[in-house]
Formats: sequence, C-alpha cells, structure tokens
Amino acid sequence: MGSGPSGEEELIARHFRPLASHPGALGLTDDAAFLQPPEGADLVLTKDAIVAGTHFFPDDPPDAVARKALRVNLSDLAAKGALPIGFLLALALPADHADDWLTQFAAGLAADAEAFACPLLGGDTVRTSGPATVSITAIGTVPRGTMVQRKGALPGDRIVVTGTIGDAALGLALRRERGPQGGEAGEAALIARYLTPQPRLVLAGAVRRWATAAMDVSDGLVGDLERLCRASGVGAIVQLEAVPLSPQARAMIGTDADLFANALTGGDDYEILASVPEHNLAALREQAERAGIALTEIGTVTANAEVAFVDTGGAPVRFARGAFSHF
Repeated sequence: MGSGPSGEEELIARHFRPLASHPGALGLTDDAAFLQPPEGADLVLTKDAIVAGTHFFPDDPPDAVARKALRVNLSDLAAKGALPIGFLLALALPADHADDWLTQFAAGLAADAEAFACPLLGGDTVRTSGPATVSITAIGTVPRGTMVQRKGALPGDRIVVTGTIGDAALGLALRRERGPQGGEAGEAALIARYLTPQPRLVLAGAVRRWATAAMDVSDGLVGDLERLCRASGVGAIVQLEAVPLSPQARAMIGTDADLFANALTGGDDYEILASVPEHNLAALREQAERAGIALTEIGTVTANAEVAFVDTGGAPVRFARGAFSHF
C-alpha cells in the first residue's frame, strides 16, 4: 500500500496551490519551476524576508503580514523599473501556528498575487523553533539592459521621491501603543501605511525611462539617499522643508518635533527615491500625475561626496541615525 500525501503536501495543496496559476509552477507538484522570460528581456530578482518581532508584530492580521511580505519585494522591482512575473515563497512557522492563521495568510497573498499579476511559482514550508519568518524572492523583467541601478546619479540631477515620507515609521510608533487598529482616523491611517506598503509598480516604466538611478526607501530616506549617492560617487543637498509629509504625519510631528527625525530615518516607506536629469523631470511628473501618485523634488545631486540635509536657512541638519540596520 502506498503512503498518502505528507502533512506538508496537504498544507501546500490546501493553502498555496490556488496561487500557482503560472504554467511553469507545475501546480507546486515538483521540486522546481520553470520560467521563460519574454523575448529581449532581462530578469530582475530581489529577495526580502520579514520576521515576527522585527518586521511585524506576532498579532498583526495574517493577511496583512502576507501582503507586506510580497509588497516590500514588489517595491524593489518598481524602483528598478521592472514589472513582476512571479515569486518564490519560503515560510517558517512555529509549531503553535493555527491553521486559521495560514488560511488568512494565504488569502491575503492570493489577493495581492492576482492584483499585481505576480503568481506563486514555488517555495518551501518548514517548522521553526524561532519566530515566524516569511521570505519571498520576487522575479521581474525589464527590456534588455535597462534595469535602473543605484549607481548612475550625476551632478545636477534632481532628487525626487514618490508619495509621502515617514508615515510608516510614525505608524510603527503608534502600533506599539494602540495595537493594529489604532485610535482615531489619522492614527489608523499611519498604522495602515506601516502594515500595508504600496509598491509603486505603476511608475516602473517611467522610472526606467527617465531616472539615472533609483532605489526604494526601505530603511529611511536619510540613510537610503546616502547609499544611492555612495554607489554613484556623488553627493546631494536636500531641502528638509521639501520632504513630503502626509497631513496625518504633520499633525503627529506637531505634537513632538523630535518625531521629524524618526520620520526621515525610521524606514518602511517603500516609496521610490530617484535621481532625474532636469530635462526629464517634466515628463516624469506627467507620468506620475497621470498615475495619481505624488512626485516631489526634494534636492539636487552634487559633485562632492557629502549628503547634506539643510533647513530653511540653509544650515545643515545632522541625524543621530542615518538608516535602520539589522546589525
């Protein structure tokens, strides 16, 4: 008598096989998947992991955890000018995770996989004696030779960011105090930015066409701009009053001025940070406006190696921490 499917196989079939719509995923019945990139395209690969207690709270809604795990990777693709074609998932769960948690997690992942046209291609599920961990490898494509790198910013380029900065960092502070739902509407909006990033994939093509360098803001605007400039061998001057803040962030900072530094260094924004030649700026603005995404010019790339953030009087402002770091 042959043995039946293992518990892991049943788990995969029940929760994740419906996400594997790409024919190369083989219904998640094999040890590998196959993928043929479009003619004349390069593959772009990125990998991010999120860990309970570090990147999300153990009692965060499971569907929100799944969405965040996928979206932080899609944000990387967007900043490279790439569009997604699929992803791989590794899921490590403690023994006490209930099946209902997996049901909700898979539902959130399925909704985003469909919304962003990014089907599951394969992966692995394991038990862990540590915290729950979700690791995703996202795969995207760009026309051959056109991926936007961190390296490439030139003196005179304008520095731009999408959306608003600091909402997620402030939302994290509120999440610690209020729980996942928050209090009044403004607080809930900031917490939602922390729980559910918005990858700017709709601007991937415009970034690819108009930007000289780009990355997503995952570890804080201050530190990530320093990384972009360091890779490009340039510096920058940023006008702090130009950094876009949401009304909810402004209101919260208005109660405690020290929160402004947290907003600029805290991370989890997942907005696109890019350098753009001045003659390309109008075209990029038009594309962003058409997509309904705010685009703000915050500074200029310089020839020296210093990244300076200056106040309204032109005086440099120093930050105790440049970027979030795991180590």
